[in-house]
Amino acid sequence: MRHARRTARRITRLAAVGGLLCGSLLVTRAMANEPGASGPPVPVGERLVAQLGAARTAGSWLGADGRTVVAVTDAGAAADVRRAGARAEVVRHSMRDLRSAAATLRAAPRVPGTAWSMDYGSNEVVVRADSTVSAGDWSRLAAVARGIGTSVRMERIRGSFTTRVDGASPIFASGGRCSAGFDVTDGRDAFLLTAGHCGPVGTTWFARPGDATALGTTVSGTFPGNDFSLVRYDDGVPRAQSDVVAIGGGRGVRITGAADPVVGQRVFRSGSTTGLHSGRVTGLNATVNYPEGTVTGLVQTTVCAEPGDSGGPLFADGLALGLTSGGNGDCDAGGTTFFQPVGAAMTALGVRLTGATGGDASEAGAGSGQVRPGGDDVASSAPPVGSEAGAPGGGGTGTGVGTGTNMGGAADTGADNTGTASGTGPYAAISRVVNTRSVGPGLLVIGGSLIALVAARSMRSSRLSRRERGAWSSGV
Repeated sequence: MRHARRTARRITRLAAVGGLLCGSLLVTRAMANEPGASGPPVPVGERLVAQLGAARTAGSWLGADGRTVVAVTDAGAAADVRRAGARAEVVRHSMRDLRSAAATLRAAPRVPGTAWSMDYGSNEVVVRADSTVSAGDWSRLAAVARGIGTSVRMERIRGSFTTRVDGASPIFASGGRCSAGFDVTDGRDAFLLTAGHCGPVGTTWFARPGDATALGTTVSGTFPGNDFSLVRYDDGVPRAQSDVVAIGGGRGVRITGAADPVVGQRVFRSGSTTGLHSGRVTGLNATVNYPEGTVTGLVQTTVCAEPGDSGGPLFADGLALGLTSGGNGDCDAGGTTFFQPVGAAMTALGVRLTGATGGDASEAGAGSGQVRPGGDDVASSAPPVGSEAGAPGGGGTGTGVGTGTNMGGAADTGADNTGTASGTGPYAAISRVVNTRSVGPGLLVIGGSLIALVAARSMRSSRLSRRERGAWSSGV
């Protein structure tokens, strides 16, 4: 009997030690898988396109069911795509063909009021001409398209392609008004990232018209060619709550990093004129011939925008994607809006999102946010990391604490399809830092193992106590 008890205690101790090791491994693995620790994962479509090459693929996009679709030019590539878990669509023109067509269009005489991008779904380069393009220019451009072949399609659109400077805006300069984009830093000073067409280097910006104290000054930027600029805050101090994008109605979205958009992805834009609107990415590497000049490498979307929205943030799932550049139409009739990719802008300027630690400019980390043009103080009871933070003010002005909105999250409500954040408070904070699906079981295993160890020790102490009582009663 005594031997059996000793054997049971040994088994209990061994099981408890093994449980501690297994539980620790689960927790360690969860911590190692911290979201954003090594930047956002490369989308499967982008990875497959890179692996198979430009001669065998023609882009990727998200289908209506949310599944990744990759355009391929041969059966072997299609098989590789299916093995990777994506859907393959065999097309006629490769990415190499589409890039060649776009290069030929860029080499043709420039026609203001035109734009083109690669439509992966139709396997074409789509050229659009607005209402300002004359019949003669349209005819000449159509001749260039016919010379390229069936990889190019021509379309006429209503309205005109313009930048979005005029109108009400939270940042003001003598030459126009724009929306704030994202707060960034070079590791020493604080800056505001916005559109390049908003103002050249040396432009002084104010939070309100007639303010005596300037908000900041444009110190770097590019337009045309690209469309981004860097405004250095005059006090040079990073904003305390600079990782929040205001979306109006006393709400805001916390930005946790930066990424490149994907065709078919649902995205959101916030601007000072029209507030929050959503749409889909329809093209990448788009070229737009504005009256002021040509801008390349843009993101094409179905999100609407109006004058005054220029420079405002494009984002999804808590990630910064772009800066509002320009487009056609309005938020009543709809239209096309183009965005400067934020990752390319930060790389060119040598900055990163405010709060990000190390890595390149597009690394996911503590995010960027909407500037506080009014200089309002952030409430001291800031929400925990992982919850969505609110911001007072309409259309992207102001930053503070309020009701959270989880863009691209679970439930969708309202005209703009803004979802309500489902995770707030301490649990949400923890879940954004670690993988709670692994941590929970790990902690349970560790807890059970500790209980087993205590039980084994209690059994041993009880046995010793009985022996001592027996020795005392016999007079030893």
